[in-house]
Amino acid sequence: MPNKTHIALALVIVGLLVGGFLFLHDGAEPAVEEVPIVVEEEVIETISAPVESRVVVGNSVEGREIEAYSIGTGEDDLLFVGGIHGGYEWNSILLAYEMIDYFKNNIDVIPENITVHIIPNLNPDGLFLATGLEGKFSAESITSNAMHASGEGRFNANDVDLNRNFDCKWAPESTWRGKVVSAGTEVFSEPEAIALRDYVATISPKAVVFWHSQANNVYASECENGVLPETLAIMNAYSSAGSYGAVPVFDAYPITGDAEGWLASIGIPAITVELETRTSIEWTRNLAGVNALLNQFGK
Repeated sequence: MPNKTHIALALVIVGLLVGGFLFLHDGAEPAVEEVPIVVEEEVIETISAPVESRVVVGNSVEGREIEAYSIGTGEDDLLFVGGIHGGYEWNSILLAYEMIDYFKNNIDVIPENITVHIIPNLNPDGLFLATGLEGKFSAESITSNAMHASGEGRFNANDVDLNRNFDCKWAPESTWRGKVVSAGTEVFSEPEAIALRDYVATISPKAVVFWHSQANNVYASECENGVLPETLAIMNAYSSAGSYGAVPVFDAYPITGDAEGWLASIGIPAITVELETRTSIEWTRNLAGVNALLNQFGK
C-alpha cells in the first residue's frame, strides 16, 4: 500500500497538471517570439525595374489587332507611330518593330522620367492587302511588286486614307499627290483612327512622331492655330540628328484631316518623319533622331 508521502506527492503532481490546464484555457495566450520579415534589396529592385508591355488598342475594319508597346515606367510619355499607310509604306512598320526590339534590349538608354510607346502598324489591313503579311515581319519577307508603286495598301479596308480622317479641317474628300481620296464618312469614322485617338487620350503624350516614306524630310504639324513652338523644337532635333531636311509648313498640296494636325489642335506637338526611300528603315539615322528626342525630354 502507498504511504502518506506517496499520496501527498501524487496530489501535488495532479494539482500542477490541473492548474496548467486551467491556465491554458483561461484566455491567456502563450508568448510567441516575433520573427522579423526581411525582403532582400535585390528583390525590391527587380520588382520596380522598368518593364515592357503590349496592349491591343483597337481593331482594323477587318478585325486585325492594332497593338501598342510600352517600354519604361517614366511619367513623361513619348509616342511613335508606324504604318498609317499600311503596305504602301511597309518600311515604316519594319522600322517601328526594330525600334521596339532595340529598346527592349537597351532599356537603360531610356531616361528614368520617360516611357516610350510605339504603335508599329496603325493600318494592318493595308499591310495585308499589299504584301499578304500580318504582324511582325522581316525585310526578306517583303516581295517587291507594282502594288507599292501604285499606292495599293495605302488605304484601309474601307478605301479611306486614314491620315485624312482626323479632326483638323476635316472634309469628306481630300487629296494625295493631286489625287482625290476618301476621308471617311465623318471625323473618326474609321476604327483605326479611333484606336489612335483613344490611346492618345489614355497616355497624354508629350510628343508624337509618325514614320512615313518617302520624302527625306521631317515635317512640323499645324491646324487652325499654326505651328506649336514645341513642334518646331522636336522637328529640328530629329532632323538635325538624323540628317533629314526640316520643313516647318507642308505646302506641296492641300491636306485636311491629318493626324498630326489634329494633335496640334489639342496642344500636342507632332512631327512627320518621311524616310528617304520606301525600301529601307534607315536605322542609324532614325535611331539618332529618336535618341535626340529622348535627350530633349529626359531629366
